Amino acid sequence: KTQAFVAMSFSPEMESGWENALKPGIEDAGYDPYRIDKKPHNDRIDIKIMEEIKQSRFLVADFTGNKHGVYFEAAFARGLGTPVIHTCRKEDLSKAHFDTLQLNHVLWDTPEELEMKLYHRIVGTIGRGPHPPQRDSK
Repeated sequence: KTQAFVAMSFSPEMESGWENALKPGIEDAGYDPYRIDKKPHNDRIDIKIMEEIKQSRFLVADFTGNKHGVYFEAAFARGLGTPVIHTCRKEDLSKAHFDTLQLNHVLWDTPEELEMKLYHRIVGTIGRGPHPPQRDSK
C-alpha cells in the first residue's frame, strides 16, 4: 500500500499546513497523500472515508482545530491495526480530548517544521515508501 490517509481540519487556515507540510512531508517519504475533500466521488462521505482508510498504509491525524472527524478517522484506523501518526499545532494541543493526550504527537509551530518532523516520523516508524522523493531528501 502506498496511500497515506490524512485526517485534518479543512478550514482555510489549515490549507498552508496541507500544501506546505503534510502533503510534501508524506510525498518526500515516498507515499501518496490522500485527503477526502481533494478527490471527487459520488459515494456517501462516511463510507468513502472508511474505504480509503482501509486502502491506506498509515493515517496522519492532525488535531489542530480539534475537529471531531479526525478523532473518528484515527480511531477507525487504529481499530483496523493501521498505524496512526498524530500531529497538532503546539498551541492547540491543550484543546485536544484528554483520551488522546497520552499519545505521542508531532508538535509544530510552522508548516516547515511540521513537514520536516512528519517526514522523519514516517521514515522512522513506517519506513521509506516505494516512490522516490519529490525533492532532495532531508
